[in-house]
Amino acid sequence: MLASVLDILSLGGPVVWILALFSVIALTVALVKIAQFWTMRDGGDAVAEQAIAHVANGDHSQALVLVKGRRAPRPYLIAQTLQLIDSGRLQGEALYKEVMRQARQAISGLARYLRILEVIATLAPLLGLLGTVLGMIEAFQAMEAAGTQVNPAVLSGGIWVALLTTAVGLAVAIPVSLAHSWLERRVEFQAGLIQNDLEHLLSLQAARSTAQVDAKSRLKLA
Repeated sequence: MLASVLDILSLGGPVVWILALFSVIALTVALVKIAQFWTMRDGGDAVAEQAIAHVANGDHSQALVLVKGRRAPRPYLIAQTLQLIDSGRLQGEALYKEVMRQARQAISGLARYLRILEVIATLAPLLGLLGTVLGMIEAFQAMEAAGTQVNPAVLSGGIWVALLTTAVGLAVAIPVSLAHSWLERRVEFQAGLIQNDLEHLLSLQAARSTAQVDAKSRLKLA
């Protein structure tokens, strides 16, 4: 297997070496992102839903106990939002903007390095095609130099070596594109859940504040 890989690298020339480097970079990025998502598997989704249920029942302290110290973005952001609400430093629009700012920052962390996979998935087949074109040019130049003494076996050998770079480019691009799409979908899914969580929390807080104001008004009237 290793001998076959080395043969491909030696036959394909510099373009195949670049594609091999791309594959190593893509594999590294994919493993890093998978590890990042794996470390978030600490019951984050279930904990987030339980925390919001506690907030809906008016038990902020129990909700904060559930989510505080969690690494997953959903419970982490819920904890940050609850702490902001309890501190009373921000209200209304200012609170909403700060919560959304923190959410964007967390989502940006989830999406980090995905651009690298997207670029590799786009460039790999183009580089493979470039290698094929350059190889075909060399093959036809050799045919022209040979004149009437052209050896069909040599020509066909040069052509298949040239086509090798396209095959390598596609072999790199296809799995990288699949990995990028899957990881991007994971980020989008988490982003949707995070936005729903935080907007729900802020709605509950707004309803709570309105109820408190109404209660104070009734006391004054009484």
